Amino acid sequence: MLAAPTPTLYTPLDGGKIRCLACARYCAIPEGSHGFCFVRKNVGGRLVLLSYGRAAAVQVDPVEKKPLSHFHPGSRVLSIGTVGCNWRCLYCQNAEISQEREVEGRRFSPEEAVRWADRFDCQGVTFTYNEPTIFLEYALDIMRAARASGRFANFVTNGYMTPEAVEALAPHLDAVSVDFKGSGEPGFLRKYVSAKGPEPILETMASLRQRRVHVEVTDLIVPEVGDDPEALRSLAVRVRDDLGAETPFHLLRWHPDYKMMDLPETPIRTLERLHGIAREVGLRYVYLGNVWGHRLEHTYCPECGSVVVERYGFTIRRWRLDAQHRCPKCGHRVPIVGQFPPDYVPTFAQPVG
Repeated sequence: MLAAPTPTLYTPLDGGKIRCLACARYCAIPEGSHGFCFVRKNVGGRLVLLSYGRAAAVQVDPVEKKPLSHFHPGSRVLSIGTVGCNWRCLYCQNAEISQEREVEGRRFSPEEAVRWADRFDCQGVTFTYNEPTIFLEYALDIMRAARASGRFANFVTNGYMTPEAVEALAPHLDAVSVDFKGSGEPGFLRKYVSAKGPEPILETMASLRQRRVHVEVTDLIVPEVGDDPEALRSLAVRVRDDLGAETPFHLLRWHPDYKMMDLPETPIRTLERLHGIAREVGLRYVYLGNVWGHRLEHTYCPECGSVVVERYGFTIRRWRLDAQHRCPKCGHRVPIVGQFPPDYVPTFAQPVG
C-alpha cells in the first residue's frame, strides 16, 4: 500500500478544501493539491499521505547519533526517513530528500521495518533525516509494530507540530530529540528556515515531557547569523523551566551545506561560550556535538565533576556508572533511561539494503 488516508489529522473546510492538522503550518489544501511538505494531498476531500510505505533513507545508527545521550546508551537503531519536509532550511544536509517534490523511495512496510531491525540487531527504530511529523501516520504504524516486537521508538524532529499530532504520537513514543535551529530566535527561523517562530516547538517539547516521553534538546549553532548569546540564554532558561534542569542539552556545530556555503563551520570557541551560558542558567547536562574528541562530549557528574561517561563522537569509550547510574566517586544518580549493555560494541553509521 503506497498511500494511506489520514482520518484524524485533517478537518474539512468550505469549498472542498481541507485543513491539515499534522504540523504548525495548518495548511489549507484545495482539492487535488498538497501541503507545504509536498506529501500530504487533498484527494476527494480526504487527506492522503503520498509517502506512506516509501522509505527514502534507511540506515543503522548508534542512538548517540540522534543525539540521545541519556537514552539506552550503546544501543543500535534502525533510522528511517522519507521525502519532503515542513521547513526549508537553507543549509539542510539532507536536502536531496527533504526538499524533493516528487514522492520517491523503496517500498518499506512497517512489518519489513521490524524484520530489518531484527536482521541488523537494532534495539529500536528512529525517524529522522527528514521531518517525521509529515509522515506521522506511516511512522505510527512502524512504531506499533516495533513496540509489539519489544523495541523502542524515537523521533528526531524540529518539533513544529500541532497539539493533535502530539496527542496521536505521544502514547507510542519513547524518546525524542527536539532540534532547535539558531536557538529558536524568531528572525533566524523566518529567514533561514521559513518558520514563523519557536512557540510551537516549545509547546511540543513541554507537552511530550508532560506525557512522560524522554526529551533531549539540540540547538544547531550557525555562525554569525544564529549564534546570539541572549537567544541561547532564553532557550536554555525555557528548557530548564519547562523540562527540568536535568534535561540533556546539545549544542551542535554547524557546517556549510546546500544553499549556505559561504559561512565557516561554527567556531569551537563560540560553542564553548554558549555551553558556559547554558550551564550558568542551571542546565546540568550540556554537551557539544559534531566536535569529536572535545572534553564537552563527556557526561560529568554535576555534584563532584567526575567524568562518568567518556565519549568520542558516537562511541562510548568508558562507562563508570553502576547499575543504578550512580557516580562511583560521590554516589549521585545520573538520569539515564536504560542500561549500558555489558557486551557493547561501538556502532558507526551503516547504510543498509
